[in-house]
Amino acid sequence: MLSEDKAREIAQSLVEKARSAGADSADAIYVGSESQGVQVRLGELEHVDRSEGEEVGLRVFVGHQSASVASSDFSPDALAELVNRGVAMAREAPEDPYAGLAPPELLAHGPFPDIQSEDSRQEDPKALRERALAAENAALAVEGVTNSSGGSAGTSASTVALATSGGFSGAYRSTGHSCSVTVIAGEGPTMQRDSAWHGARHLEDLDAPEEVGKLAGERAVARLNPIKPKPGRYAVLFDPRIAGSLLGHFIGAITGSSVARKSSFLQDKLGQQIFATGVRLIDDPLRPRGLRSRPFDGEGLPVTTSALVDNGVLKTWLADSASARQLGIQPTGHAVRGAGGPPGAGPSNLYLAPGSRSRDELLAAFPEALLVTELIGQGVNGVTGDYSRGAAGFMVRNGAIAEPVQEITIASNLLDMFATLEPGTDLEFRRGVDSPTLLVPEMTVGAA
Repeated sequence: MLSEDKAREIAQSLVEKARSAGADSADAIYVGSESQGVQVRLGELEHVDRSEGEEVGLRVFVGHQSASVASSDFSPDALAELVNRGVAMAREAPEDPYAGLAPPELLAHGPFPDIQSEDSRQEDPKALRERALAAENAALAVEGVTNSSGGSAGTSASTVALATSGGFSGAYRSTGHSCSVTVIAGEGPTMQRDSAWHGARHLEDLDAPEEVGKLAGERAVARLNPIKPKPGRYAVLFDPRIAGSLLGHFIGAITGSSVARKSSFLQDKLGQQIFATGVRLIDDPLRPRGLRSRPFDGEGLPVTTSALVDNGVLKTWLADSASARQLGIQPTGHAVRGAGGPPGAGPSNLYLAPGSRSRDELLAAFPEALLVTELIGQGVNGVTGDYSRGAAGFMVRNGAIAEPVQEITIASNLLDMFATLEPGTDLEFRRGVDSPTLLVPEMTVGAA
């Protein structure tokens, strides 16, 4: 994997070569990564892996015609062929009036914000093995846990560099450390499985493996002896571990390409109240050590913390340059991309701001409710907002978590859910998409 400076040089040289070969404009992105991981099961080492990879992508424009090409061969001959192939493909591509790089006057310029995404410390396989074993041992020590599907630990690093003919050049490096374990509780047909995982950019921010393991074991044991509740209308609480999925459906609906295709259930909702008063949904690409932090977007535009929803009102679409031109707006600094194709749009560190009531208060808000801790299937219609998912979790009675439930479905419409949902105060930044416990006052619950 190349250093940031070398990666940026590669990207810049490809852009220059593309212009020399006849492209009107071009951008290039380098993506390099390396990772190693260890898997254990029942105290024995099962698997050790290490992977390295790097790829460069080139996007060229000839008028309003464009093409994207990529290569993992960095030899001079291969890169020269990449450039020639890209320009030739662009000349044969259909015209797209919306195609083009980000406007030069909007590009970011260094020095870029310090997102503290790199940890200089390296971990060897021995340290990873010890972490995986510690997590698994802690899970197996939980009373009621009877077997293990394995514990794992990993470390990774990546470098991203971007250059454009509009004058942008930048690079950044990120690292990651992780720990996970999956265990089984109970015996025979009544067995239940659950897991826990944590990841962080810096090793010192990673949860202790004993905490990860204990949580996995307690989750598995808590699922023993589930019931199926009587079908009907229930208040439904979404546990933080799965509440972020609702934010994912929202993001899909405000992405510029979906709006431009008129395939979003939020199509005509910009500037309107779609969440309850007080609800705020924030995108924060500059959070220090955030799992999705970035100093610039996938087109070289500056990034900033922004409220996608403020006081319940939808404030913006997420648009790369192409979809922004279709919508008649400026690009929003949310372009995301890999080496193999043109940019799309997406969030960085996305979170729903905490509300005013605690998780315990939300649990006690109704005499009987359902706490969902797992979602199954993909039954969401992005055009209409109709929502139906398989689920598992726990009954809640008079504020106390009661017996586990499984093999159920929960259904509603996302517009109705957004309009009535209430966030708790228990927000923690642990993933790329974070949410506190969410209460939806009424959904249909049935048998799966």
